[in-house]
Amino acid sequence: MATLQAQRLFLAPSTSSPSTSAARPRRPRRSSVATCRAALHVPTGIHTTQENLSRQVNWIETPRVPASPSAEVSLEKLRAIADAATDRAEMHDIIGRQRDNWNHLLLHSTNSLTLAASAMAALAPAAPTMVALKASAGVLLATAAVTMAAVNKIQPSQLAEEQRNATRLWRELERELRAAIAHGAPTTKADVQEAMDRVLALDAAYPLPLLPGMLEKFPKAVEPTRWWPSRRPAQPKKSKSFGRRRSAPVSSGNGWTQDLEDEMRGLLRVIKAKDENEFLTVGKLVLNLNRGLAVAGPALAGTAALASVFIGTGEAGAWATGAAVIGGALAASVNTVEHGGQMGMLFELLRNCAGFYRKIQEDIEANLAEPDVDRREGGELFATKVALKLGRSLSDLKQFRKMASPSVRDEDIKEFAGKLF
Repeated sequence: MATLQAQRLFLAPSTSSPSTSAARPRRPRRSSVATCRAALHVPTGIHTTQENLSRQVNWIETPRVPASPSAEVSLEKLRAIADAATDRAEMHDIIGRQRDNWNHLLLHSTNSLTLAASAMAALAPAAPTMVALKASAGVLLATAAVTMAAVNKIQPSQLAEEQRNATRLWRELERELRAAIAHGAPTTKADVQEAMDRVLALDAAYPLPLLPGMLEKFPKAVEPTRWWPSRRPAQPKKSKSFGRRRSAPVSSGNGWTQDLEDEMRGLLRVIKAKDENEFLTVGKLVLNLNRGLAVAGPALAGTAALASVFIGTGEAGAWATGAAVIGGALAASVNTVEHGGQMGMLFELLRNCAGFYRKIQEDIEANLAEPDVDRREGGELFATKVALKLGRSLSDLKQFRKMASPSVRDEDIKEFAGKLF
């Protein structure tokens, strides 16, 4: 009997006085009360109300922290950018195949026109239908000259190379965005802005339209292709940095050591002096050769078309026939070297390779310029990425440590940083 009274006192509501009951606010009912009440063993004969029981078990529930609305919006924006990158990659892939077909079809069509016209010009003086053959040769050579001039202006092989490289870079951006979304880290507005900047930089580097907006195929100055956004200057912050001090080669802040910094500085110097400079120099040679071929082809075809007009006109007709035949043959040869050899594609490839090394330079400079080593990318991870891009092992990077010394001149650097290409 005493035990039953003690249980009544423990489970009874604290409503001994009306004033106390009125002053205390009643808590809202919870959906989990029924479950908790079923799990609670109540002795036989004890009757409690639902309100009394809810006061005893309310403390079991833990409130849920709602997700930040701005983070959810940023994540949806990042998904939209990833979808746009997928669509862009597909568009560039389709257009790249189309422009590669242009290069093959226009090359063979133009050469067929030129060689057929040269054969007609050679047969015209001895043929009974000389006027018809002469007129046909002139029309075909004029058509070939105009076609060559148009094709040399747009450089289909270079257009195809632009689209191939753009497809690869858009797919790379898509993979990075999908990985960031799958990682589950909170997405900020800065992440969305960085992704948008990369999208706009890629659109500017590799435009989809042919006219207007096409990249200049014969620029006055050869510069590396830039498909990444300009870096914002880092905010200066007082923190630990190795600077130019000598320190023990132990793992310090964020995996950065003095030896690793020297390796990166040596690599930076070698890339500037050798790799990037080599691709730009060869690119200038290819550009000048392509420019000469682009002028020579239509000029030869136009000269042959003009000479075909004078075929069969007395003594000068023999010279005109020879000029038409030789001019047409040379025009076809020049066109084959330019577009069969894909000089435009080669120039674009060299410019993209120079841009590849320029980006590595900027990545290294951005990390070394950050005084706080904890805000840099992880030292070991960054070194691994650089080594993979250059086609080297981590142990190979140690040989560039001495290149950071001011005593080493650029003329003394013989080895290239990259082995991949």
